[in-house]
Amino acid sequence: MALVATAAKAVKYDSFTPGELWYDTKGEVINAHGGGMLYHDGTYYWFGEHKIAGSRGNSAQVGVHCYSSQDLYKWKDEGIALPVSDDPKSDIARGCILERPKVIYNAKTGKFVMWFHLELKGEKYASALSGIAVADKPAGPYTYLHSVRSNPGVWPMDFTPPANYSDPDKLDSIPKHDRALVRDFEKGQMQRDMTLFVDDDGKAYHIYASEENGTTQIAELTDDYLGHSGRYTRAFIGRYMEGAAVFKRDGLYYFMGSNCTGWAPNAARSAVAPSIWGPWKELGNPAVDGTDGPGFKCGPGSGIGGGPKTTYDSQSTYILPVEGLKDAFIYMGDRWRPKDPIDGRYIWLPVEFKDGRFLVRWEDKWDLSWFK
Repeated sequence: MALVATAAKAVKYDSFTPGELWYDTKGEVINAHGGGMLYHDGTYYWFGEHKIAGSRGNSAQVGVHCYSSQDLYKWKDEGIALPVSDDPKSDIARGCILERPKVIYNAKTGKFVMWFHLELKGEKYASALSGIAVADKPAGPYTYLHSVRSNPGVWPMDFTPPANYSDPDKLDSIPKHDRALVRDFEKGQMQRDMTLFVDDDGKAYHIYASEENGTTQIAELTDDYLGHSGRYTRAFIGRYMEGAAVFKRDGLYYFMGSNCTGWAPNAARSAVAPSIWGPWKELGNPAVDGTDGPGFKCGPGSGIGGGPKTTYDSQSTYILPVEGLKDAFIYMGDRWRPKDPIDGRYIWLPVEFKDGRFLVRWEDKWDLSWFK
């Protein structure tokens, strides 16, 4: 409860201090976990899960919080962009699991579109849905539309379905890494940890952990960004990925993610591709520094290991392109604290490019001049 009881503290920021408490312009601790970023008309909008203290905070008790900034240091509280519902029959009833909200702008419709990983209340992680909401203004309020699974009745591109796919008694004869895909063909593919990516041509893509997290699927959205177009592919088959983040630089597509170890941090993964559809070539762990930051215990006896082994005790949620600066990208990660989720911390670090890879190094304190 410590963060709830902390008195408002006015802080003027001109730099980033990863892992430290971060206060908004009212002096309240920023509450936007598993977040994503929208840049629109000169303003950044940060959307994330609003957490509360105690284990109940691991489910959605409030909704999606939004903050705005012009400089990425100082953040104004824009309120709850999408509140959970008090209707127990709602998909987003209080107590559901609502994770990793991402918002993109559709220039054709003039709408702001939010997608998020959704698990219905009481179903733990069995629902594997995405929720969709829309708004007329970037900070909302957002109107919840519905939940979906992706591409029911549609096979991924470049995949030849087995002849016996419709016989559930013969699933064991299908290769192990294809069974969940085949099993979910009729009702739609599972969607858990997710992100959105809008390409230069305005086409938008939904990238999510699917097939019991064993495979990452990349699905094209419809022109209004409110559904799936029916075109999708599979990447990293059998690799068990979470925390997907995708960005583009010099015509190449880059991916960052993590292994599946629950709330515990692990070594990150990275990849590159000439197209959003692949083929994706893995590049290894982008975290290359030997520390997990000040005040964090690592090394012999801690059971955690050094910085790269835990991605500085964080998990990727988004890679942010900085407007107006060439080759300037920020790694956005979460330092999860499942016993007291409101105490989760934000790990923002600069992204470096070297020898065809992108790297993330630890910085105790840094600012945007790093990129210059």
